[in-house]
Amino acid sequence: MGNEAALRSSMVGLAVVMVVIWLWTQSLKKTVVTYAVGISLIGGILLPDWDFFDRSFSRWGYPVTAEERAAALARKSHPSRFRVYPMRMVIYGTVYGYAVYRWWMFVSNY
Repeated sequence: MGNEAALRSSMVGLAVVMVVIWLWTQSLKKTVVTYAVGISLIGGILLPDWDFFDRSFSRWGYPVTAEERAAALARKSHPSRFRVYPMRMVIYGTVYGYAVYRWWMFVSNY
């Protein structure tokens, strides 16, 4: 699935979640917060420069070297878009888990 198809399906899913939140809470504020959190989560997953972040976490503070760029171009032939690094999973899990938790506390507290 390409980036455009993933973005499109994510946006449709977000629209469905927004409709459900609106029907459940009847609150425009909670629906708008759901939209903002959803767009942030979608943007954080689909829009980053994966060639930059598809390196070891210890290298994120440094520019991409010529060797890393060549390795990224060589990986383009193998469509592995997202490699699992433990530190990346911990950071993403923590940030997105906290965001979803705070959103749920806000929405469910009517």
